[in-house]
Amino acid sequence: MARKSNSIRLSTAEQQDEIDRKPTAAQRAWLRCGLDQAGGKLPLFDADGQRIKERTIRSCIEQGWAVPWFNNPIKPDWLVCKLTEPGRGVVS
Repeated sequence: MARKSNSIRLSTAEQQDEIDRKPTAAQRAWLRCGLDQAGGKLPLFDADGQRIKERTIRSCIEQGWAVPWFNNPIKPDWLVCKLTEPGRGVVS
């Protein structure tokens, strides 16, 4: 009996959408910070000491370029994230 594949097939439009997704300048700058960090840790603050915008962080998470790493007990509203392999791919 033939086995069914569990893989999901993307339509041509969905495949093109996957290819076309590129980070914005702000997202790219933030994601690049994780390339040289242990475990791909992404910063909470930029080089000027300004907090990274939550919209930038959440958008990168939605795209699969970053994932929440752990909860910060001192500042539970801060998203501590790390770079994913797809995230590395878009900025390498």
